[in-house]
This record gives sequence, C-alpha cells and structure tokens, in this order.
Amino acid sequence: MCRLLQDTPRRPDLLIEALHKLQDHLGYISKDLLCALADEMNLSNAEVYEVASFYHHFDLINDGQSPPPALTIRVCESISCHLAGAEKLIHELTQVLGDKLRIQRVPCVGRCQNAPVAVVGKRPVSQADIHKVTQLVETGLTEPDLLEGYLDYKTYCAQGGYQLLQQIQSSAISGAETDPLSIEQVLTTLEGANLRGLGGAGFPAGRKWRILRDQPAPRLLAVNIDEGEPGTFKDRFYLEKDPHRFLEGALIAAKVVGIREIYIYLRDEYAAIRTMLERELSALQSKPPCALPAIHLRRGAGAYICGEESAMIESIEGKRGMPRQRPPYVAQVGLFGRPTLEHNMETLYWVRELLEKGADWFTRQGRNGRHGLRSFSVSGRVKNPGVYLAPAGITLQQLIDEYGGGMLEGHQLYAYFPGGASGGILPASLADIPLDFDTLQPHGCFIGSAAIIVLSQQDSVRDAALNAMRFFAHESCGQCTPCRVGTEKAVHLMEQKTWDRDLLEELSSVMIDASICGLGQAAPNPLLSVLKYFPQELQHGA
Repeated sequence: MCRLLQDTPRRPDLLIEALHKLQDHLGYISKDLLCALADEMNLSNAEVYEVASFYHHFDLINDGQSPPPALTIRVCESISCHLAGAEKLIHELTQVLGDKLRIQRVPCVGRCQNAPVAVVGKRPVSQADIHKVTQLVETGLTEPDLLEGYLDYKTYCAQGGYQLLQQIQSSAISGAETDPLSIEQVLTTLEGANLRGLGGAGFPAGRKWRILRDQPAPRLLAVNIDEGEPGTFKDRFYLEKDPHRFLEGALIAAKVVGIREIYIYLRDEYAAIRTMLERELSALQSKPPCALPAIHLRRGAGAYICGEESAMIESIEGKRGMPRQRPPYVAQVGLFGRPTLEHNMETLYWVRELLEKGADWFTRQGRNGRHGLRSFSVSGRVKNPGVYLAPAGITLQQLIDEYGGGMLEGHQLYAYFPGGASGGILPASLADIPLDFDTLQPHGCFIGSAAIIVLSQQDSVRDAALNAMRFFAHESCGQCTPCRVGTEKAVHLMEQKTWDRDLLEELSSVMIDASICGLGQAAPNPLLSVLKYFPQELQHGA
C-alpha cells in the first residue's frame, strides 16, 4: 500500500486520488485493499467503501470474485453516439471480443463530434468501428496520445501571455484605482460585458467576484471541468488548444478576489488533458510570472452529478459527490467550509480576451437583440459537427447553415436539443428562436452549456428522450427520492408502447418541484418536450 501511494499525503480529501492509484495499478480494487487503504488513511472501512462504490470508474471486487479483464472497451451510448450507430458497434464488439475483453456501455465521454466513440483502455477512438477497435486491441495501444499543437507555457508567454496578470498584480500593489487594470476596473469590465457563467447556470461573473471579495478570508477557487452533459465538449476543445489562457483567467480571478488556493476538477475521461495540464502547471510553477496561489489538479471518477457545484466540492473533499442543501451557498460555505468562487473553465477562458479588448468589443457581438459570443458544441445530423464560436442569439437554422455545413445528405431537420440532454427538445418549426440565456424558457427549454444535438426525420424524438432519461437514471446520486425513484419510474413508463401522458406529467411535476438539485429538476425536460411538441410519437410505431 505504501509503495502504491508513494508520497501522497494521507489526508481525507485525497481519498479519491488514492483510489485512482490503486485502480490504475491493478485495474480493480479488492476488498482487502479497501480495508488497507482505510487503515493507511485513518478512515473507517465504511467511509472508504461508500466513496469507492459511488464512482463509476472504480471497479470493486469482493472476496472470491474474479477481477475484470485486463482491458476494458467502453462505448459511449449517449444521444449523439446513439444516433451514429453505437448500438451496432456494441453488438459487433460483443460478438467478436466479448469472450476475451470487457465491453462496457458508458455515458457521454465528451467527444460527440466524433461519434460513435469507443475508449480502448484510456485511448479514445473517433468514428469507431469494429476494425479500428480490434486493430488497437491487437497492437496494444491503450494509452492516449500525448497532446500536440497546443500553446505551451513558453509559447504562450512569448505571445504576451500572463502580462495582464502581472499588470493587475502591479496595480494591486500600488493601489491606484484609476489604473486601467486596477481591481475595480477589472470588475467593471466583466460587469460591462455581462460575462455569465458558461457551465450552464449563467450567473454574472463580475457580480460573483464582488460577492466573494466581501466574504471573509481565506477564500478558495474551484474550477469545474467535469463537462459530463451529453452533447457538450467545448471545454475539452479549448483546453486542447490554449490551456494557459484558462489558467491566466483563473489566476486573474484569484488576484482580484483574493484567493488563497485554486482547485481544478477535471473529468477522468480527459486523460490526455490531465497529463498535459500536469506538465504545463509544472512549467508555470517552476518559472512563475508573479507570486502564485497554490494550484491543485483533482481527478474526477465518472460521476455526472459532480458537474453540480456543491457535488463537485464534496468530491474534491474526498467524499461522495452528493449535492448540498442550500443555503448556505458555496460563496459563503464552500470547499473545506471556506467561501468559494466556483467557475466553469470556459468562463475563465474569456477573462483575458475581455480585459484586452474591452466590454464594448464583447457586447457588440450578437444577433436578434442579444449580446456577446457563445461557444456551441454541435453534434448529430450535421455535416460538420464541432465547437463553433458564434454570436449570442444566433438561431439553430443559422448555426447549421453558416457553421455546421448544413444537414447530412438525405437528412432534414426534425428536432434539436438546444442545451444538451437536460435542456429539452424543440421541433424544426422553432429553429428560428434566438439561442441564448433566457430565450428558451418560454418554450420549456434552456440553453445550459450550449450543447446542440441535431435530429433528422430519420430519428425518433421519443427514443432520444428515453436515451436522455436512462442517462439521468444512471447518473442520479440517489440522495433524494424524487430523482432516484422518479428517473427510474420515468424510464419504465417511457419504455411502454403507449405513453401515459397524465402519469408522466404528474411524475415530472413531482421531480421538478421536489428534487434537491438540477439533475432531478431538469430530467423531465425532454419527455415534457415530447408531450408538448411531438404528440404523434406518444405511441410507438405511430
């Protein structure tokens, strides 16, 4: 045990990191190892077991149980991959390799533009088919390639990186509020641009920074890069191009708000990004542009619920990722009981750009009376899926025509998810609604993290809604009955040949009103959209 943990501090908040070391080394975690780990970290067996059994990426085996095969092939079955033929791929892999390897269905792995996606060991396979996967298995290439082509620390600094951070540091030391980069001017710029949280909640960033500045020290920053919403892959896209732009934004936030420590929570599926960030953080810390707060990179373990801010904080503390009751809010009592500034990665990514170009530059962007820019993750039945930076307020039809290359040959627009699996579903007749915060709520939907999944006349909206509900049932943390039982009950009802409209509406109302967090509250959105906009699909085969 000591050899495996090496110099990992035996603190409770590092329990998940310790579990990862065991899982990485053996490919599973046995009962006796859990007991040894509990003893090593001075925790009870129950504390260690409840955490290890909560997260999907830890394979626990009991006494006498055979370990899983040395290699696991994971196939994403979420909406975009389902549309692209994930079921066929799973069937073929099971037929060819199922007696030798473990074929595992998994939720979204954040590569929806490359659907269908399989992950062989830790190596993702884009547009996966049986030939690509078997070839990787035969060659033994199960680790992801090292990322290349991104702006590393040296190149980023050569192009002016971290100069803004240094100027804000100098201004803070001098205390000159008239300085263009004084703390007050930074806050004013963010407020003038109306930069909102880009993880889905949309809370104004400048206001959040002011709220945190008024909280007692020490204050912490928690960065959410869990990105588990089916259809969302924008954070990965930006990190793979320009990681230091995000890191500089985080450090500017730390300087302005007065942050003592930064915790970066990265989803476990992004193994190549984790390796890259470890390398780039080491370069940053070995030759810092100015005094830096402590920066900690924490590894998720396969739980969509940890995209919820308080569940993420619980996970960083080494616990099960269960949302907290509020109030108090994380800005008051957050990570380790301290006031915590919580942000999605992309929100921080835009801080440098806004400070360099000004609030007016940002607000001049936009269409249909909306202001700013949005990063849309576009997947499904379009010719060119990918991440597109487009004006806020652009419509779905404009997004497809101007950025997505149009619909795939032989496909006509039928419906779309405007905000990932939880954002609801809209029909083609509403493809001219401006896509932005606050514009979709009148139609029973929301933009969330701007994950657009496009469906055609060849797809069943009812099947897509069922796929989403199965995802929510799988990912419910189980803390509250309306979500835990409601999602499973909804799946059962949605699997029936004919949907019971009255019962589904009653169940949805209970989930929306009584669930603790956004997962249970938003889970009914796709099924309610089917009831509202696609009544012709309520009976299977109709």
